[in-house]
Amino acid sequence: MTLPAHSIPDMNQVVGSHDILFITLDTLRYDVAQQLYEAGELPVLGRHLPPGGWERRHTPASFTYAAHHAFFAGFLPTPDSPGPHPRLFATAFRGSETTSAHTCVFEQESIPSGLAAAGYHTVCIGGVGFFNKQTALGCVLPSMFAESHWSHSMGVDAPASTANQAALAQQRLQAAGERRVLLFLNVAAIHKPNRVYLRGCKADSLDSHAAALRYVDRELEPLLAACAARAPTFVIICSDHGSAYGEAGFQGHRLAHETVWNVPYAHFFLNSPGATRS
Repeated sequence: MTLPAHSIPDMNQVVGSHDILFITLDTLRYDVAQQLYEAGELPVLGRHLPPGGWERRHTPASFTYAAHHAFFAGFLPTPDSPGPHPRLFATAFRGSETTSAHTCVFEQESIPSGLAAAGYHTVCIGGVGFFNKQTALGCVLPSMFAESHWSHSMGVDAPASTANQAALAQQRLQAAGERRVLLFLNVAAIHKPNRVYLRGCKADSLDSHAAALRYVDRELEPLLAACAARAPTFVIICSDHGSAYGEAGFQGHRLAHETVWNVPYAHFFLNSPGATRS
């Protein structure tokens, strides 16, 4: 089915009948993502994005740790038009103004724990340092899942990080057997340093940022195919925040600038009868 802009499927019907794949493209800027879509340079993701490409949304936070805490409580990036905008998922609290009849509301404290209570096996494939489980802080987000994985081969310094993450994700899907699965991937490749993805590049730039996204797009294809072959799957894919490359003198993120706050977002169905796009 094709949904109007900013509308949501009935997540109360999706939960229990579909696997859920949630991918965060860490640090990806909206403008770069949309430019590549319009240029036809995202052949894998471009097949699944709605007509017109990525939806521009506002992130709830300007860096990975805070953004993912919000995501895992149901506060995904919000449309950049006046709301309120109903959410896909929510954890119950009094006075919420962004839940609707189509929002799946959990009594548990997080979306992973809520889905676990609904019978899902929850899997985290980490990328950036907040998922590395090497410190107490690096354990907070992964601990929300029944199983979590991270290695240097999937981190920001590994040129083949996305390929390694996708391969492990496929293994864990197979190991889950007949259970419904929440599979979460935090893709690290676009995060600095990303110059390795652009031949001859000696410093990170918007061009190497774009090159990293082209690499990620290619490496996600086998994972999306595996998800579609396994079960009907609902996919959420977005950035947690953007990154500045010198605009108004700003560099990086954890700052208030439109290059950080504007992020690409999409959700869509794989192998789901009557629900191929949204």
